[in-house]
Amino acid sequence: MARPQKHSLTLRGHRTSVSLEDEFWRAFVQIAEKRGVAINALAAEIDEARGVESGLASAIRLFVFREFIKA
Repeated sequence: MARPQKHSLTLRGHRTSVSLEDEFWRAFVQIAEKRGVAINALAAEIDEARGVESGLASAIRLFVFREFIKA
């Protein structure tokens, strides 16, 4: 597994970036496509649901993990 790479997102009009491994990023994009939503919208949804004790990248990893264990 390669080192995490920075990926740019826009959340509610504000630019940010998350560092994710390619496998997590591809899975995140795949989930967004399957749901028919933009990655920025899905990231905003995850961001709103996460607690202040976790970062956005960690929240996205956990989201991807949970989606794949449901399948």
